[in-house]
Amino acid sequence: MTGEPIFIEQYENYQKQTIRNRCTIDSPNGPLHLSIPIDKSTFIGGKCMMKDVRISTHNDWQHQHWYALETSYFNSPFYEYLQDDFRPLYEKHWDFLIDFNESLIQKCCEMLDIQPNISRTNQYVGIKSLGSDFHPIPYYQVFQQKHGFIPDLSIIDLIFNMGNESLLFLKR
Repeated sequence: MTGEPIFIEQYENYQKQTIRNRCTIDSPNGPLHLSIPIDKSTFIGGKCMMKDVRISTHNDWQHQHWYALETSYFNSPFYEYLQDDFRPLYEKHWDFLIDFNESLIQKCCEMLDIQPNISRTNQYVGIKSLGSDFHPIPYYQVFQQKHGFIPDLSIIDLIFNMGNESLLFLKR
């Protein structure tokens, strides 16, 4: 499925505590927040464009994130089949947050069997809101018996739990 162009806004100012460097997954203990550490030395006057945001090298976030994904989704129906597709993203060294994010987006699209026309903006164009009409549809989650259905998790949760049926849930 190929659609209209999708732009990654690279000229906006990075905003702390947003999904730009964070996501939430379902873990054995409930929702788990994963953050990619940002190198704050690239911020001038407290601001930095998304294209210039560097990932900090002060901790082993990739190992921690992969361990969290493995621990949380090891028993999910599709983890065994898809882990080798995602693991390289957590083994590669990344300098810039936007590069990691774009690669993760492309990998998720590949797993969903969609081929969006993704490119980066050439100038600041802003971000279009999707509005408040979105209502998540429950799907199978590994720890649903323990925590109930948890909405607004990373797309990885849907992919590891629903595999090739994920796109059907997104189309609803």
